[in-house]
Amino acid sequence: MPRVAAIDCGTNSIRLLIADVTVHDDGTRALDDVHREMRIVRLGQGVDATGRLADEALSRTREALVDYAAVVRRENVVTTRMVATSATRDAANREDFFSMVRETLGVEAEIITGEEEARLSFVGAVGDVDPAQGPFLVTDVGGGSTELVLGNWDGVHAEITASQSVDIGSVRITERCLHTDPSTPDEMTEAEKVARRVLDEAFAVIDASSIRTWIGVAGTITTLSALAQELPTYEPAAIHLSHLSREGLDRTAHRLLEMTHEERAALGPMHPGRVDVIGGGALVAKVIADELTERAGIDVLTVSEHDILDGIALSIS
Repeated sequence: MPRVAAIDCGTNSIRLLIADVTVHDDGTRALDDVHREMRIVRLGQGVDATGRLADEALSRTREALVDYAAVVRRENVVTTRMVATSATRDAANREDFFSMVRETLGVEAEIITGEEEARLSFVGAVGDVDPAQGPFLVTDVGGGSTELVLGNWDGVHAEITASQSVDIGSVRITERCLHTDPSTPDEMTEAEKVARRVLDEAFAVIDASSIRTWIGVAGTITTLSALAQELPTYEPAAIHLSHLSREGLDRTAHRLLEMTHEERAALGPMHPGRVDVIGGGALVAKVIADELTERAGIDVLTVSEHDILDGIALSIS
């Protein structure tokens, strides 16, 4: 039962999972969580406009990694894997990020291919879902990009039939379109047009007609579930494998976009680091829901607390 540490560094957040991995006789693997933690570091701050990682964003990320390294040592982790996505791929000063990771964590950060990111996200997301409900579409609305992965799952192996990553996410669409607090109707209309145009690229690759179950993962989607359920605080057990209707998602998205910063910040399940960008992320999710209703007749989203972070942990053992 090796103890592993997985770190997922995205555009908006950096997350740590320490877990013990059990391999069963039938080949299935299970994670027993030891520690989960998430920090909002906004590594992708301004990258869309400048092409560079901001000094203050690198500083916030370094601070989080110093703390994560201490937890990894304390918990006697055998192997650590850190994956960096979206924001670092094309940044002109990405070597500053890599050297900072080596100094603080003692491992190399991996900028994985889109195909590997898709596979890890899919494996993490579908592990607790009945394989008979496939084919599955797994979506991750991140800060700088949105991933869509179509595939099947037999309980042990994942078969990815199509995947696409597009450059739209909660941070990127907020910085590009949603400049007013609260957002104006014209800003919301423009943001939706941008999201729909970008997501059309994904659905040109993804055969929506074959999808039977839509699964959403990561912070934007899980927060939307918590808000739609009117949970007083963020409760992972209530969120994991919950269902969110298209109408509920649409209602929650519009509610967030029409709120002020202070009103969003006062919501019990809201992480402080998501307050400024959750409206943009909700709008991207709403556009995906609209597309799936039109293309596949799917009007329910299954929300998973397990995602690429779990996939990274499982890939280590």
